[in-house]
Amino acid sequence: MFTNRPAMRKDPYQEAQKGQVRTAELDRDFTLIRDAVQGKLLSSDNGNNGLARSPEKLRDKVETTFNEVLEEENILYNHATRTQMLQWVTADITGYGPIEPLLADDDITEIMVNGFDKVYVERYGMIEPTNVKFEDTAHLMRVIDRIVSPIGRRIDESSPMVDARLPSGYRVNATIPPLSLDGPILTIRKFATRPFTVQDLISNGTLSVALASFLKSCVEARVNVVNSGGTGTGKTTFLNVLSSFIPEAERVITIEDTAELQMKQPHVVRLEKRPPNIEGKGEIGIRQLVINALRMRPDRIIVGECRGGEALDMLQAMNTGHDGSMTTVHSNGPRDALRRVETMVLMAGMELPLKAIREQVSSAIELVVHLERMKDGSRKIVNVSEVQGMEGDTIVMQDLFVFQYGGFKNGRVQGKLVPTGLRPRFLEKFTANGIDMPDSIFEK
Repeated sequence: MFTNRPAMRKDPYQEAQKGQVRTAELDRDFTLIRDAVQGKLLSSDNGNNGLARSPEKLRDKVETTFNEVLEEENILYNHATRTQMLQWVTADITGYGPIEPLLADDDITEIMVNGFDKVYVERYGMIEPTNVKFEDTAHLMRVIDRIVSPIGRRIDESSPMVDARLPSGYRVNATIPPLSLDGPILTIRKFATRPFTVQDLISNGTLSVALASFLKSCVEARVNVVNSGGTGTGKTTFLNVLSSFIPEAERVITIEDTAELQMKQPHVVRLEKRPPNIEGKGEIGIRQLVINALRMRPDRIIVGECRGGEALDMLQAMNTGHDGSMTTVHSNGPRDALRRVETMVLMAGMELPLKAIREQVSSAIELVVHLERMKDGSRKIVNVSEVQGMEGDTIVMQDLFVFQYGGFKNGRVQGKLVPTGLRPRFLEKFTANGIDMPDSIFEK
């Protein structure tokens, strides 16, 4: 079968170690062995899809067939090389090929495939290149198709962009030519298998103990909170932590583009946007889900991210008895977050005067928490701002906590989150809910 490969080569790859980079010779062997294993699986299956329906059985069958191919071709490897080769073959046939080890690496939070031969990852908040490569564009397209097919999506020239989700919950975006000029682009956003806790965020410097206590009290007192920040600043992670403070007795409805929140309360209803089908019909957007959620007797509504007209319905929910609701928006700062909400309300298509929109915003949103990703890759809360109301045509805000930068030393951003000395107007909500908030939290 392997006409270009000498028989009975014993231990030709003494340098093989787990996770090694494939040499050119080892890479050729992998391609030949994988094709032989695939051929045997297809011929033995005879059109029966039983193996495809059982991933465990398929992996066992791959290992058995792999051993048969090595025996038939008189191929001998040392133990390390044989184990690594089996992992590569299994990953390519049953998983996601060369990016499978990246998916298994808990330190990696984002995988960015820029064409078949350029793969980058984000590790500890910093982007770095890898030596991982696909064989060619066709190989990368097969992996993309393996991701989107199980959820009934397709990707081709007529539909060159797709959002999907892996069984693990990781968020996937794929974009192919003619939209991408450098070949297929695959981006995978990973989430921690163990949700971050408030203690984790305190330990890594995202927020202080005093601020954690204050935010916990805000959630318990049903203060409406908006998290803002740029892409990859940790908004969803922080929303997850913030939502963990919601009392277990409340009914919570979450609404997301792609389900990412990991709620621990017992009474949670999870809703997810539905994309259009192959005919371009049947789409259910975030705005429709927010409107529907209002009929589901929620105590709180959590929208993973407001991107459009659903902002108007979110404001209506906050203003009509659903106090304590939360959402996130993309922005460069707390005041920019409110301006962006104004713009999204206009996207709802309602002919509302700007002053009326601002009155809705100032009445609904009480607290804006802004996060940034620092130069060293760390994520930090840099502003906690209260929305105080309207003065004329302007929304008035005041900073309660701000991050004081202390320079850059030993590759790390220095600084700390400090109170401004101002007290929020909504402290009366704390009193009404029996929450004791010491004055020292707000003192400089």
